[in-house]
Amino acid sequence: MSAKKDNSKDNIYVVGAARTEFGRFDGEDNDLAERGIRGALDDCGISWADIQFAVGGTNGETKPDNLVSRLGLTGLPFVTVKNGCATGAVALMSARNGLIAEDLDIACVVGYDNHARGAFGASPARYGIGEWYGETGMMVTTSYFALKIQRYLFEHGISERTLGYASAKAFAYAQEHPYAWRRKPVSVAEAMDADMINDPLTRFMFCSPDAGAVSLILARGSRAFDLCETPIRLASVALRGRRPGSFEVFSPWLAPGDRTSPSIDAAQAAFNQAGITPADVQVAQLQDTDSGAEVIHLGETGLVDHGDQEAAYRNGDFDIDGRLPVNTDGGLLANGEPVGASGLRQVHEIVRQLQGRAEGMQVPGSPRIGFTHVYGAPGISACTVLINEGVQP
Repeated sequence: MSAKKDNSKDNIYVVGAARTEFGRFDGEDNDLAERGIRGALDDCGISWADIQFAVGGTNGETKPDNLVSRLGLTGLPFVTVKNGCATGAVALMSARNGLIAEDLDIACVVGYDNHARGAFGASPARYGIGEWYGETGMMVTTSYFALKIQRYLFEHGISERTLGYASAKAFAYAQEHPYAWRRKPVSVAEAMDADMINDPLTRFMFCSPDAGAVSLILARGSRAFDLCETPIRLASVALRGRRPGSFEVFSPWLAPGDRTSPSIDAAQAAFNQAGITPADVQVAQLQDTDSGAEVIHLGETGLVDHGDQEAAYRNGDFDIDGRLPVNTDGGLLANGEPVGASGLRQVHEIVRQLQGRAEGMQVPGSPRIGFTHVYGAPGISACTVLINEGVQP
């Protein structure tokens, strides 16, 4: 491996990464998780016995810390997290913080789930909401996301055709990615003319619950270059929740005055921690539970000015050879959403792009800086900045 060293105590790198294919899966959830972990270990040439700290995340009923019975009883601390669609990102932050706080060298992160068919729905009581809220239909998340994008399109003068652009882009990327679930191309017209689910969002504009797992191996800088030819520095991880005035899933109310968003706050914090601006990002992964969510999050993260999204899609800015390739593995629209795995899938894709090892379409020109954004109920967002220090600015 490289003779380079990074002796900073707080610099953490991704040195191993692996994911399973996403889709329908008839086996046990832990089978997926184990496959992901063993793939990540193989990617950096180490064994489970080398792992000193582990974090696992799932939105299901299994307990990730029970994976030690399959992998080995080494006595390591194994933390379990559960934060909706932000689970994977919270697991990543926990692993990074664990390495630094415990003065350890190598950690493993895994996120996975195996969901039943059908729309995401939840009990109002689980989120501290009265049953009346469920009777409105808003606990079925497609209703909430449709209302949110209707308002956003109106406020910023964006046409509904922009939603078709986002969907067509996702499936174009996915047809080249071996681990994506839905790989059939969908044109803008097909996306717009498909069955309506919740106006203005059609069936090609929503992700579906499915199964999959992703695992990452993290290492302190002093070990990273011994374990990986091209380690990718985790320059920042920022997690933020709701503030007053935030219009969020399972909390859809609007206060007078300026509105806030955990996505705005998390993105700003991630950029500040990493010492960069949105203009420095060369490849990005954004939460696209529906195509409207990608449109909104492009603006909220500062990657595009609000209202400029439609022109950017039309100009090909987010295509593989565009100004800022976005969701280059097809995103949630094409991969589906195993909730515990989604945030780590984003990081996995950025790591592979920055290493020049993308399984699908490779961003040209040796990108150096990548960004991820994930969003989860009832209103939590996490963002990361990843940097290939081997590429000259």
